Amino acid sequence: MKQTIKSITGAAVAVLCLAGCGNGSKTQSAPVEESLSKVKIMAVQAQDVPQTDVYQSNVQANVVNNIAPQSGSRIQKLHVDVGDFVNAGQILAEMDRVNLEQTRLKLANDSTELGRVRDLYSEGGISKSDYEALELAYNVSKTTYSNLLENTILRAPVSGVITARNYDRGDMYTMSQPLFVLQQITPVKLLVGITESNYTKVKKGDEVTITVDAIPGRTFTGRINKLYPTMDPTTHTFLTEVIVPNSDRALRPGMYARVTVSYGDNHSIVVPDDAVVKQQGSAVRNVFVLNDDGTVTARVVKTGVHFGNSFEILEGLSEGENIVIKGQNSLRSGDRVEVIR
Repeated sequence: MKQTIKSITGAAVAVLCLAGCGNGSKTQSAPVEESLSKVKIMAVQAQDVPQTDVYQSNVQANVVNNIAPQSGSRIQKLHVDVGDFVNAGQILAEMDRVNLEQTRLKLANDSTELGRVRDLYSEGGISKSDYEALELAYNVSKTTYSNLLENTILRAPVSGVITARNYDRGDMYTMSQPLFVLQQITPVKLLVGITESNYTKVKKGDEVTITVDAIPGRTFTGRINKLYPTMDPTTHTFLTEVIVPNSDRALRPGMYARVTVSYGDNHSIVVPDDAVVKQQGSAVRNVFVLNDDGTVTARVVKTGVHFGNSFEILEGLSEGENIVIKGQNSLRSGDRVEVIR
């Protein structure tokens, strides 16, 4: 009986020993190593960043003239057609000359009569009032003839291109629409709506660059010719008039254009655009900054101009700070990282 008890007691001690030894082995196991995110970093620097904005506009003729006589009349001749380039003073059309000839004859008669009585008046053979009446009649005839001549023989007021012809030879001009539309395209102009915040940054004479979809690969140069004095309260923009010489007539009215306006340079921090992380569902942008203890902090930044593959940073970073430029997409603020070269 005693031997049986001793056997049971020995077995129990053995079990307890095994259990104790097992617990001891778990307590003494090696700790799991922390997995670090591998990242590349760079020290940020400041540089001169061109400040530009691109605006949409349409090419317009510098001058648009509707060519038409003062009153209805028969069209005798048309000297030009749509697409013709004309010079200032060139004859475009001729109207019926009946009234012009009648007025010319009256002017010649009034001129002769005035010359005849001028000597009489100087010798006292005619009263001053009679002489002044004849002189007035001559001046009226002269003015009437000049007006009829201008409205019978129609000339181009500016050099340009004929963009519309609404009548044929022999038609009766009815004053419903002009005979021709003449547009001056050397130079052309563009009206550009610039944002209100840039009002103090532009001035008359500033140079701008223009591109048009119709002529890919070519850039045109223009200058701001006029700044409109009021703002649009809805869009908070103000109009500027840009003049482009267009000496080769490549630009044509109606072309869609993009106008690039430069506002000078800012000396700002510049970072690769891949380093800027945008928070989903918001306009907040972060850059991960490397701390001295090997951790990173998500820093909110204010971005400026995006050019090439870089962002201008207006606020949030200082020159010389190290930022993460690769491996930042899986990071969270406070993570410890391993810097790779």
